[in-house]
Formats: sequence, C-alpha cells, structure tokens
Amino acid sequence: MLETKPHRRVGMISLGCPKNLVDAEIMLGQLQADADVTITNDLAEADVVIVNTCGFIDAAKQESIDTILEIAAKKGKGIERLIVTGCMVQKYRSDMQESIPEIDAFVGLDHLEKITQAVTGEVDAAPSKRKMSVRLYEDLPRVLAQGNAHAYLKVSEGCSNSCTFCAIPQMRGKFRSRGIASLVREAQQLEAQGVKELCLVAQDTTRYGQDLGINHGLTELVRTLLAETGFEWIRFLYAYPGSLDWSLFELMGREKRFVSYCDIPLQHVAAKVLETMRRPGSPKEYREIVTRMRELVPDLSLRTTFITGHPGEGPKEFGEMYDFVEWAQFDQMGAFVYSPEEFTPASKMADLPSRKTAERRRAKLMELQQKISTSRNQSRVGQTYDAIITGVCEETEHLLEGRLVSQAPEIDGRLLINDGIDRLGPLPAFARVEVSDAHPYDLVGAVV
Repeated sequence: MLETKPHRRVGMISLGCPKNLVDAEIMLGQLQADADVTITNDLAEADVVIVNTCGFIDAAKQESIDTILEIAAKKGKGIERLIVTGCMVQKYRSDMQESIPEIDAFVGLDHLEKITQAVTGEVDAAPSKRKMSVRLYEDLPRVLAQGNAHAYLKVSEGCSNSCTFCAIPQMRGKFRSRGIASLVREAQQLEAQGVKELCLVAQDTTRYGQDLGINHGLTELVRTLLAETGFEWIRFLYAYPGSLDWSLFELMGREKRFVSYCDIPLQHVAAKVLETMRRPGSPKEYREIVTRMRELVPDLSLRTTFITGHPGEGPKEFGEMYDFVEWAQFDQMGAFVYSPEEFTPASKMADLPSRKTAERRRAKLMELQQKISTSRNQSRVGQTYDAIITGVCEETEHLLEGRLVSQAPEIDGRLLINDGIDRLGPLPAFARVEVSDAHPYDLVGAVV
C-alpha cells in the first residue's frame, strides 16, 4: 500500500527588507506548485510556519529570534513544524540549531528551492552554506505576499562594498547582476498580475550591470522597462553614493513614469567617520550630490538614512551631520543607532560613543527631521497630485490609504483619503488627489 504524504497548511512570517520579501515570495511560489501544500495567511490555521529572518542590525536580529521563539512555544499546539530561513541562517545557523531545538529545518539563501522539502519533512535540515555562490534566482514563480499595488523586482544580489559596519556581504555574497532580458520578463509577468507600481531593489542598485559590462546599466534597464512595460510608476531603491550615474537622474527628469524619488543612504557626512566606515565621498561631495540631483530633477523627493554612534563619531562629527541635515532639507530621513556586527571591522574599533550618547544623538537628529518633514508636507496642502490608492486604512474602515510619488511603499508615510471615495473604482487605482492636511509623516487628501 502506498504511503500518502500529509497535506500541509503553511504560514509565513517575513521580516526585514524588500530584498528579503522577494526571497519569501520565491519560496511561496515553490510551495504553491506542490499539490500537497496550501498557503494560508492565517497562522492559526497553519501546521507549518516559516520564519524568514533578517540579520541586519541588533534590533532586527532580536525581532527574528523573538518571532522564532513565539512560534516555537506553539509547537505541539497546532503547529507541527517550524522552518527558519533568511539572512540569520547564513550567519547563525549553528547557534540557533543548538539554542532552539524546536526548529525543524533551516533553508539558506542559496537553497530557496529546497523549501518544499523542508516543509513536507523530507529533510530535517535543508542545505545551508555560510558562503554564497554566484547563483541568482531567475524566472521562478512568485506569490505576491502584499497584494498588487506594488511589487519589488530584485535586479542584483549581494554587495561588494567594504563598509566596515555592515555584515550583508558575509550573508549575501559578492555583487552580481541579473540580465536585462530576465528582468524584463519578470516585470512583464508582474504587470500581467495587475501590479501597478514596480520598485527596483538590490543591495547596491545603482551599480547594476557593472559586472556584466553594461554601460549606464540601471539607466539602460529603466529605459528598457519603460519601453516594454506599461507600469505607470517605476521607482528604484537605493542609491549608493559611490556608484551614482547622472544619466539615471537625467532620465528621471524627462520621464514622468520613472518617478521623481531617490533614497540615498548616506550613513554619515563627517570626513572622519566616513573614513572609519570606509564609505566613499566627502562632506563637500555630498552637498554637491544633493544639489545636482535637485537641479536635474526639480520635483525630486529625497530620502536618506544616517547612523549615530559609529566608532569615530565625537560631538564635532555629530554636529557636522546635524548641520548637513538642516541644510539638505530631506523629504524623509531615517536614523538608527550603531550596533557592532560580529566579524565586521567596525566591531573591533575603539573610540565608540556610549549607547546612551548614540541614542540621544539619534533622538536629536530625528527631532530636527520631524520639523523639516512637517514643513515640507505642509507645503503640499492645497496642491493636487497623482496618487495610488491602495486600499482601506488599517486603523479605520472609513478612510482609504495610498501614496504619492514622494512616499515609497513600506518606508515613508501614507496618504489618507477622507473624501471623494465614491469616485474610485476597484482598488488599487491611480487618482488625482488634493492634499488638505499635513502631519510629520502622513498626508490627508480628497479624490478630485
């Protein structure tokens, strides 16, 4: 008599960045193809749970561990198997295997196709290597985990920059680009699924194509996507200061569908700290970059990220960063406190500000940015903009929510719609919206 495989109901929790989300969607695509697996959004219905971890900074690692422990506590109470995937598997698999025996299987970043075997129990520990190969996941089915208002297209994998504070190259390997033809095929598949906005992502997006010998690689990719797809909005995340290509911003200034938005994580601006971080550029060059971006794209929305408390940051260096933020008037800004990452050069450096000092500096920087963001948002009141309306507001069914070009999904604030809702058809949809009220992060408006 043939032994039948048990039918598995699988839930997934994906943590961390958009690149991690794409990996999660690829794994869900593998699972959807198996007749013995059903994907569920309700963890209470799941007998197998996958936790797709993030290992970027201490807070992200702690969130991943807390989530794993929360699911582990439910083993035997409806949940039969716990699978752990993502960046933390690459770096901390042995530690987790020893300290959390409730984990049934690990799937590393280089073996996403093994997820079905891990879920069904054919393997107790799917392969995982600390060192990534040159492999790219191309032309594989994806299950869009967050609807079709937007989707991420991962244009490359890994990073070859040598930032002293960052462990991502250890986890995701060296930089390697996908081919343009493959990316266009995937973009067209996403468009066929009804995706409205395409977001190009990578660890070092502006370096796209360099390893393939493509001149102005990201510009060429965007130009091809504009010609061969019909997305109303295409945006990219993120711009690395050392691989900027001004042809990209010239294209942005000409093409309305290539939205006027740039996220350039500068991390710091003081020369001493940039040298310690092993980051390109200088305070003068960063001012020139911001100025030129705005010259080429006058309606540009500009976002950045900074680290406070990095080795080498004294009061003078923090003051330089504070003054820069006041000068630059970023539309959005994030800041986080430096946390030493194992096996990184920065983790062995002295001249480290105390945690309390770093947190105080972060709070001061964010207080300044809140005033700037509020002022820039208030300047939008009374103006009319194109917007994407994505669905019902999480907090109340009486409001819809969406975004302007200046608001990247899951990163920036929202646009709340309190009037003109009856003029909209099925969502997500594009509409003209007049902004009526402004807050530090969110805007309020009516469909016109």
